[in-house]
Amino acid sequence: QVQLVESGGGSVQPGGSLRLSCSASGLTFSRHGMAWFRQAPGKEREFVATINYRGDDSDYGPSVKGRFTVTRDNANDMMYLQMTSPTSEDSEVYYCAGMVGTWISAAAGHYDYWGQGTQVTVSS
Repeated sequence: QVQLVESGGGSVQPGGSLRLSCSASGLTFSRHGMAWFRQAPGKEREFVATINYRGDDSDYGPSVKGRFTVTRDNANDMMYLQMTSPTSEDSEVYYCAGMVGTWISAAAGHYDYWGQGTQVTVSS
């Protein structure tokens, strides 16, 4: 079955950097659009970034645009989220998601596969 596993979460200082990874298995990774979402306790899941199947198209949520970068390595079935200049507002659980389609999308309902999440805490 399809499995998405996030890693790389942890504590980071404001203004620092952190890279999250998503390892995919059970699917032909290079045929799937992928995304990152995040969620804090008591809040709705929020779109962070999306990337198409080839990695040549992407989009970002307004709160992270210009600070976070999504990339993928189809040869190794991996997706990444490079976080720079994080603030306390970025302290949430980050989820990797994959869709059956190949395109980008900011809508959580378009995604069929989800990881278990990795916690990011931004604190000095």
